[in-house]
Amino acid sequence: LEHVNVRVPDQRLATIFYISGLGLTRDPYLMTGVTNMWVNVGRSQFHLPASRDEGKGEVLRGHTGLVIPGRAALLARLEEVKPMLAGTRFAYQAHNDHVAVTCPWGNAIRVFEPGPRFGAMALGMPYVELNVPRGAAAGIVRFYQQLIECPARLSEDGGAACARVSVGPGQELIYRETDAVLPDYDGHHIAVYLADFSGPYKRLLEKGLVSEESDQHQYRFKDIVDLESGKHLFTIEHEVRSMRHPMYARPLVNRNSAQTNRSYAPGHEEAAFALPASS
Repeated sequence: LEHVNVRVPDQRLATIFYISGLGLTRDPYLMTGVTNMWVNVGRSQFHLPASRDEGKGEVLRGHTGLVIPGRAALLARLEEVKPMLAGTRFAYQAHNDHVAVTCPWGNAIRVFEPGPRFGAMALGMPYVELNVPRGAAAGIVRFYQQLIECPARLSEDGGAACARVSVGPGQELIYRETDAVLPDYDGHHIAVYLADFSGPYKRLLEKGLVSEESDQHQYRFKDIVDLESGKHLFTIEHEVRSMRHPMYARPLVNRNSAQTNRSYAPGHEEAAFALPASS
């Protein structure tokens, strides 16, 4: 799972939220202008291109899970940026096991501290959870198992059926069933790398599901369908890349957000995305 892409109408507010508030790192090498921003979080990213509709940002129909160390420091940063984000949808609330945060345009994020639940991940994006209609989870599991040929399973959590799809070491896509009315899909997307790049492409193409032929290292699909009935289950664009893509496993810069000019300590500028090996 390489990135979550949501368009934003204001790069300044995005910088305040993602960099100053969450304590993440703007990629220093790519998309460094004022119309797009890539934000590093461990080995994954948020991509934040400019909105097509002025004043309106794209909103994931669910939430993104992040692992960020230092709960107290996170809460302090969020409180500090609160006045600068007044008048937006920004909000945060501390819970026992996570901090629930809402971006200025309504994207929900849950921030956890490193722990056994997330294995060796010290900083990263362990999951993206999407809300889907009641009865869709089983068909979504079959879609990923048969067309993409990646591990997927059906589970129950809090009385709701969930499709859990493995998208990397310690990373999942979670499709949670809900009775709530879902907003229309607005164009946001996720990006994944596949070891078997051509196999899923051929199977998706046979069913007319390939939505974009990008280049020799990338294609896209949007619709998840029931392979038995052909019924549409959910829409979320997947930017699918091969492991021969030039940016596969590109090293990402992650800063130590505790460093300031007043408390600077040489050699401690970077943040580790994985916990040290246990002794």
